[in-house]
Amino acid sequence: MMDLTTLEGKDTPGKVRALCRKALVPLASDPSIGPTAAVCVYPNMVPIAKHELRGSGVKVASVATAFPSGLSPLSIKLDDVRQAVELGADEIDMVIDRGAMLAGDYRKVFDEIAAVKEACGQTHLKVILETGELGSYDVVRRASDLAIAAGGDFIKTSTGKIQPAATPAVTLVMLEAIRDHYYATGKRIGMKPAGGVRTAKQALHYLVIVKETLGDAWLDPDLFRFGASALLNDVLMQLEKERTGFYQASADFSAD
Repeated sequence: MMDLTTLEGKDTPGKVRALCRKALVPLASDPSIGPTAAVCVYPNMVPIAKHELRGSGVKVASVATAFPSGLSPLSIKLDDVRQAVELGADEIDMVIDRGAMLAGDYRKVFDEIAAVKEACGQTHLKVILETGELGSYDVVRRASDLAIAAGGDFIKTSTGKIQPAATPAVTLVMLEAIRDHYYATGKRIGMKPAGGVRTAKQALHYLVIVKETLGDAWLDPDLFRFGASALLNDVLMQLEKERTGFYQASADFSAD
């Protein structure tokens, strides 16, 4: 249920290849562990990731729509999406216009998400709310409802670029929006807390919230993901501790 991510200005083809190799085999000493659900990169790195992950079932996600700010004209955002899709992205992670959301221009927010969904075609769309900038749970709930109504396949808490990112409380608000939509329509929408989930213990808290709010059906990578690259190493450390009886040093696990 983990998406490994590298979204930095210093990303190189070599770094993306290394991340893809880790996504396929997270722990070299135990090939039975893994793979992860997806690798998320900038659009120009999509072909590299697609080549590295070919035939594996690991998805390639790409950020778009002027990530992380979302402050570009709609035509540029849509072109960004179309190019990422043409380059081979299996999933698009878009950001909403938080300024429009906070100004109460809900029609603009809805229309942009709907236009991005159309530009995606059959490609999976995750809608990033950047909840740390929305100010209140009421606004997070409204943004969740808009993102779902406009066609988002997943709603996602954060870009990981600002704090606070994912929190259990804001995740619960978003899960309740998904639950209410499911009760009303029968359609299942996915959820992705991103940023701030760094340990296996924290991840278990989130999984309990998901199970209690939405049930076992959502405990699946098609409907729930963690956007937390640091989480994988902690899970690997916990698994090694169970196997050996001792905690390993963090330096024993690759950063990428």
